[in-house]
Amino acid sequence: MSSVPERSEIAAEYRWDLDSIYATDENWEDALEAVRERIPELERFEGRVTESATTLLETFQTHESVMREVSQVATYANLRSAEDQRVAEYQSMSTRAQSLATDARSAASYLDPELQELDEDAFAVFVEEEPALAEWTHVVDDARRTREHTRSAEVEAVLADLSEVTGSASEVYSMLTNADMTFPTVEYPDGEAVEITQNNFTTLQKHPDREFRERVHEAFYDRWGDVRNSVGTALQKSVTGDVKTARLRNYDSAREAALNGPNVPVEVYDALLETVNDERGVLARHAELKRDLLGVDELRPWDLYASLTGEDPTVEYETACNHVVEAVAPLGKAYQEQMRTGLSSRWVDVYENRGKRSGAFSSGTYDTQPFILMNYQDDVASMYTLAHELGHSMHSELAANTQPWQYADYDIFVAEVASTVNETLLTHHLLETVDDEAFRRAVLDEYLERFRSTLFRQTMFADFELAIHEAVEEGGALTPDRLDEMYRERKTSFYGPMAADELIKREWMRIPHFYYNYYVYQYATGISAATAIVERVREEGEDAAADYRAALELGGSEYPVDVLARAGVDVTTRDPVEAAVGVYDNLVGEMRSLAE
Repeated sequence: MSSVPERSEIAAEYRWDLDSIYATDENWEDALEAVRERIPELERFEGRVTESATTLLETFQTHESVMREVSQVATYANLRSAEDQRVAEYQSMSTRAQSLATDARSAASYLDPELQELDEDAFAVFVEEEPALAEWTHVVDDARRTREHTRSAEVEAVLADLSEVTGSASEVYSMLTNADMTFPTVEYPDGEAVEITQNNFTTLQKHPDREFRERVHEAFYDRWGDVRNSVGTALQKSVTGDVKTARLRNYDSAREAALNGPNVPVEVYDALLETVNDERGVLARHAELKRDLLGVDELRPWDLYASLTGEDPTVEYETACNHVVEAVAPLGKAYQEQMRTGLSSRWVDVYENRGKRSGAFSSGTYDTQPFILMNYQDDVASMYTLAHELGHSMHSELAANTQPWQYADYDIFVAEVASTVNETLLTHHLLETVDDEAFRRAVLDEYLERFRSTLFRQTMFADFELAIHEAVEEGGALTPDRLDEMYRERKTSFYGPMAADELIKREWMRIPHFYYNYYVYQYATGISAATAIVERVREEGEDAAADYRAALELGGSEYPVDVLARAGVDVTTRDPVEAAVGVYDNLVGEMRSLAE
C-alpha cells in the first residue's frame, strides 16, 4: 500500500533548516519572552509620534526593531506548526506567537492615525531636520492615503486586538482539513491501495484509467460531504468578518477594502472578470481537445485533470531542481546562481508527511533565508509548483537585499507575477531543450492546465468570492446549500454541461484561499502580467530582464501597479489579460497539432 510517511522518516536534506532561525525550541521560547517584554517600548510613543522629527524617527526605528523580532518569532512557530499539524506543542507555539503579534499590533495601532495628522509640508520640514526620515516617505504617504478609512487610535487598538478572533475561521478550517480529516483508500487498477489526501488528489485525477479517476472523485467529495456544515459555517463566518471589518473602516464593500490595501483599483478586478468571461470560448476549445484526445463522448469532472499524454512522466526532485535553475537563465547569471545556492541550502521542505499542511507556500522574514513548503509528488505538476514557489523566494531575496526593512515586503498582487514568470520560463526551456516527445507533450499539457486553472479557474473563484461577499453585504445567509448552488452556477457557466455533477458543487469546500479575503483574483492578473514580461524578456533580452529584476527589487517601496509598470506591464487595461488568453489559445492549437 502506498501510504504517507511520518516526518521522522523523511531524510534531513529534504527538510527545511529551521535551526537557522533558532537552534532549539528553547531558544525560541527565550526570544518570545524577550520580545514580549519589549512591547511597552512601542506604547511610549503614543500621542507623541509627530511632536518632532527626532521623535518620529525614534518611533519608526523602535517599531522596526520590535516588529522584526516579532516576525521572526511568529514565522518560526508557524513553520513548525505546518510541519505536522497534529503536534499539540507546535499548535500551541503558533497560537502564542499569533497572540504576541496581535499584542504588538495593538500596541502600535496609534501609528497610522497619528501619521495621518502630518501633512506633506510638515513632513518635508522633518526630513530636512532628520534626513534619515526620507527612507520612510512612502510609509507616510501610504498612511495618509487611507486617512478616511482609519479610525481613532482607540478604535484601531480594539480592531488590532480582535484580529486574532476575526481570522480564526481560517485557522479552524486549516486544522479541520489538514489535521482532523482523513480520506478513503482506493485501489489502483493493478490492485495496489493508495490513500487519498488533499495533496495527491489532483495527481490521482491524472491517472489514465477513467474508472479509477471516477472512484477517486466520488470517494474524495463524499468525504467532504461529512463536514459540509462545519466548513460552510467557517466560510460564512470568514466572509462576515471581512464585511463587518470593511464597514467599520467606512468602505462600501469588502472588495473595495481588500483592494485598497495594496492600492489596486477595483476596475482591475472588473476588467479581469469581464475579459475572461468574454473569452470563455478558448476554455471550451481546451475542453473539446480533452474530450477528443481522451476518446470520451462527454467530458466529466473526473476527466478535467486527466493527462492527455498517457501515464504522467516521473520527475524526481533533483531533476526538477536542475530544470528550474536552467530555465531562469534569461533572468541573468546572478539570479540563477542565487536560486541554485538556495536549493542546496535547505530552503525547501520537500515531501509530504502525515499531518503536514497541504499545498505549498514560500515564507521567511527580512532576517532569515526563505523557506518553501512543498508536498512533492515526483511529477511534472510538482516541478512547476517548485518553480512557482522559488519565484516567491527569489522575489523576497532580491527585495530584502535591496530595500530597507519597511519596504522589503511586497503585496500579493506583485508576488503572483514573480512566481508565474518562473513557470512560464520553465515551459519555454523544457519545450526548447528536451528531446523526449512524450515528456514535451506532458510539459505542454501541464502548462495548458496551469493556464486553465490560473487564468480561468481562479477568475471563476474570484467571481464566486465576489458573489458570496455581496450576498452577506445584502443581508443574505451563506448556508451550505446556498454555497453549493452558487458554486455550481459558476462551474456550469464556465465549463458547460461537464460541470453538472452532484459532487463537484462541493469543490468550494476544499479551496483554502476563500478564507484569504479577495486573494484569488491575483493569480489570474499575475499570469497575465507574467506572460507579458516573459514575452518581453525573450524578445529584448537583458534590457527587459534588468527591468524585471529592478521591479522585484522595489519590494513594497512603490504601489503594485507602479511596480509592474517598471517591468513594462500596464495592468489597469484589458491588454495583459487579452494577450494571455491569446497565448493560451495558441497553445491549445499547438497541443492539438502535436496530438494529431
